[in-house]
Amino acid sequence: MADAPHGLVFPLDPAGQNRTDGPPRRSTTATGRGVVADALRPVDAVGARAAERETAWRTQYLPWFRLLVEAGLATPDDAVAVARGGLDSLHARMRVMTGEDDGSDVALADWPRSTAGFGQVEMHGAGEPLRELVLPYRGERLRGDDVRRRVEQWVLAGVVEPTLAEAVDAVVANPDWLRLEGRTVAVVGAGSEMGPLQALTRWGARVAAIDLPREDVWERVSDTAVAGAGTVVAPAVEGRPGADLLADVPALADWLAEQPGTLVLGNYVYADGATNVRVSTAVDELSRRLLEARDDAALAFLATPTDVFAVPGDAVDQALAAYSGRGRLSKGLGRPLRTVSGGRLLQRPYAGPADPGLNDSLVPQQGPNYALAKRLQRWRATVARHEGRLVSMNVAPPTRTRSVVKNRALAAAYAGAHRFGVEVFDPSTSNVLMAAMLVHDLHTGGGPRHEHPWQDEAYAAAHGGLWRAAYSPRSALGLAALLGVGGARG
Repeated sequence: MADAPHGLVFPLDPAGQNRTDGPPRRSTTATGRGVVADALRPVDAVGARAAERETAWRTQYLPWFRLLVEAGLATPDDAVAVARGGLDSLHARMRVMTGEDDGSDVALADWPRSTAGFGQVEMHGAGEPLRELVLPYRGERLRGDDVRRRVEQWVLAGVVEPTLAEAVDAVVANPDWLRLEGRTVAVVGAGSEMGPLQALTRWGARVAAIDLPREDVWERVSDTAVAGAGTVVAPAVEGRPGADLLADVPALADWLAEQPGTLVLGNYVYADGATNVRVSTAVDELSRRLLEARDDAALAFLATPTDVFAVPGDAVDQALAAYSGRGRLSKGLGRPLRTVSGGRLLQRPYAGPADPGLNDSLVPQQGPNYALAKRLQRWRATVARHEGRLVSMNVAPPTRTRSVVKNRALAAAYAGAHRFGVEVFDPSTSNVLMAAMLVHDLHTGGGPRHEHPWQDEAYAAAHGGLWRAAYSPRSALGLAALLGVGGARG
């Protein structure tokens, strides 16, 4: 995504509107801080006022994103109120440039429709559909009971929640689910490494692929489509596939609303920096319009494991037992490290037994815009599910994607994470596992319904061990990076 100001943009910063040294400034900090405060306001007015007064947002945003989860734990209605408050605030604040030379913009709800809509191109697979779940894992292709055994080993190691085994077992036992007959799955961010395009086309599904009108992206998408066994359709202008989410949401909403079968809108977008919030807001506006236009529309998301989650009591117990059961060497090294770091290194994972506990795996290097973009998706999932819509929202494992490994600090931390009980997945494994979870959710009404939204988020979470490891994740991050430098370079 280009960062040039076009289409969906942040609001103008009042302090910078009358600049003479360049175009008016659009503030990401003021927007992010304001959205967090507005999300807190319905349930924690004191916290909202304190968030508004935070002067060092870029470096001190972590506690506020933690508070957003804490504030919603008292009752299910509180969690929904936080989510709705955040969504309403972001939609009220973000703007759409009209294309006029004076830089004028309009509200998101007033996004002008383009005069021309999208045509469509179709790509058909030439292969035979895979009729069973095949999970790539460390050079092997696991099937049937081998898939079940692998998931059980992850459960025993604390890498995934036990409920993931239930979900995967259901998919293995029902291979006819894989084709997703009678549905069109819109994969927004079709070129994403974490997206399900390849798995779905191998299984014979019908996919509506949406990504930028870039030749390299659509070469990959076309190759994937032809190698598969399904049908891939894409929005197109004069036969050229692709769309710009920052500019084309109204036309995309019209195009998707006409797709046959039950519509599933899957959000797999990612962009660097502030553009991540812009494209995530664009997909959310697309979601809002499609939910309004179609009673059958379902939503799908992948939550990042590097966020704050309420977690089950047994996850807390396993993590505390791991902390208590450290070897003599680990305990001996831990004390001086905590002393010299002012208590920041190798902290206990949780203060004590709790149900739910609060796992804080936010990574400062990812920044407040990344945190807001990912939290936006969780908010939409919470509200849509509360309103009775089918939602597939799953915590995806830490994965060596290009967007992660290009950040040296994160790449090194991932390379050393195994020393602290965290498994980082290859993209091929994460991709198929999360696609299987999507299939499970679409055939089970979004998975089991729980009393509180945090329980829906925790169901079948593949957090890589971040919830059940012996140390608070952020307190081990620096040492993991130090130990993983060689592996990351390799």
